[in-house]
Formats: sequence, C-alpha cells, structure tokens
Amino acid sequence: MNFFIGCAVWAYKGWVGELYPQGTRTTEFLSLYSRRFTTVEGNTTFYAIPNQETVTRWATETPPGFEFCLKLPRDITHQGLLQPYIPAALKFLEGMRPLGRHLGPIFAQLPPSYAPILIEDLASFLEAWPRTVAPLALEVRHQDWFKEPHASNLTALLEKLNVGRVLLDSRPIYTGDNDPQLHSERRKPKLPVQFSVTAPFSLIRFISHPNLAVNQPFMEEWVTQIQQWLQAGVRIYFFVHCPMEERSPSTARHFQKLLEQHGVAVPPLPWNNLEHPPNQLSLW
Repeated sequence: MNFFIGCAVWAYKGWVGELYPQGTRTTEFLSLYSRRFTTVEGNTTFYAIPNQETVTRWATETPPGFEFCLKLPRDITHQGLLQPYIPAALKFLEGMRPLGRHLGPIFAQLPPSYAPILIEDLASFLEAWPRTVAPLALEVRHQDWFKEPHASNLTALLEKLNVGRVLLDSRPIYTGDNDPQLHSERRKPKLPVQFSVTAPFSLIRFISHPNLAVNQPFMEEWVTQIQQWLQAGVRIYFFVHCPMEERSPSTARHFQKLLEQHGVAVPPLPWNNLEHPPNQLSLW
C-alpha cells in the first residue's frame, strides 16, 4: 500500500457521533479510528513520551496495515541545537519499536527559530538517525529554508540521507476574509509549499479550512500531484488538520473521494467499507 490517509490525533471526543458511534468510550477511540483510517500523525508524542506498555497496546489495538507517523518530542527538537539530543532521539525510537510493522516514518518538526545557519548541526542529527529502523521526515519552519541557496542546500542534504520532506500546506486557512485560527491555541505558520519529494516517501500535512469549499482548489492541486508521485512509486502519507478539529475526518473522507473520482489508484477508505457491509442471507 503506497497511500495512507488520516488525521493528527485519534482521541478526540468531538468525533463521537460521526467518526465514532454514539456511546463510544475513550478507551475505544484508537481501535475504532484505526478501522476507519490507515494512518495517524500521532501528535501525542510531541508533548509526552508513552511508556512501553502503552506503545505495546497501540500495536495490539490496531489492524494490519495501519501505521503511526509519530512526531519527535519537543524536548528533542525545540531546545536549540539538535546534536546534543541525538541520544534522546535514539532512545525515543527504541521505545517505539514495539509497534513493529505499525511503525511508519517518524518526523521531526523544527521550530521557526531553527535557521539555515545551523545546517551542520542538522546534518549531524540526520546522519545519526538509523533509517533502517524507521524512516525519518523533516519539517522546517524558518522562512529562510524556503529561499536560495538554503532551499537547494536542504534538498541536497535530505536526498543524500534519504530523509523525507514534510510538506505543510496551510494555504486554505489563510484564504478568505475570516480567520479560522482566531480561537486556536496553536496557530499554523504561513509558509511556501514545496511540491517536491526527497525520499521514497513523503508526509503531507494539509491544514484545512472549516468551510469545505475553500479547500477545494487546493485539494484538486494535491490530487494531481499525488497521482504523479504514486505513479512514480512514492509512498504518500496524507494528514488532514483543521482549526475546528470536528471537521477533520469528514474533510479527509472528502479528499479520498476526490482521489477516487479522478481515477487515482488508492486503496479503499476503511471507514467507507464499514458503512456498506456485504449482503448476507437471512438465517430465518
């Protein structure tokens, strides 16, 4: 399977009634989520590192083919230089190994303060990552990473080390007159979108607008791009965010439908299959 789709989290109570059946308990969220989508971004590890018992439970609660794309903890990526935190990063990865085949690419999200002047520090960190254990992807947020010569230097580094590029698309939420992030605690940055891959896989973080119509032109653009990458053998992980998190699952479902309508070869969305069970003969 070369295409995975999901949201940023699984434990969101506002999804009960749409994504999850009425009466669903919080302890059931992951099991149900993993039978509706095929991946999750796993923002939870950015804020707290789960213990081994929890990680093992994640593996046992999810079906074959489901993958976690976990974010490196902020205590590793947001403390200045990265090189001093290589041992902590390796320890984190070791702690995630009980996920087994459920472990997808790990990704490092760097803060806006991490500038291209630190590229040697970044190179040391990326070179130390054991990519045979789990692929690594990188998201940068300092504006200068998107300008030359820094953009080309970063691309060359990622390609050399087979590190994926996280593609953040926040254009929808900066379109129109209203600001959907007005009451959001964590605002997403306004950065250029780089339609390029640097490894056999890529993570796309689509920051959707609560108004589905606003997202449509950007989604159409992604449909075309994803089709080209899939045809080239690139593995794609597509994550839908929204300042109003209640909208994320339905927006992801809409994007899946767009892919199918355009003839893109993607696996069926498990969520859809749940609502169309095969006809069975009555026993009575």
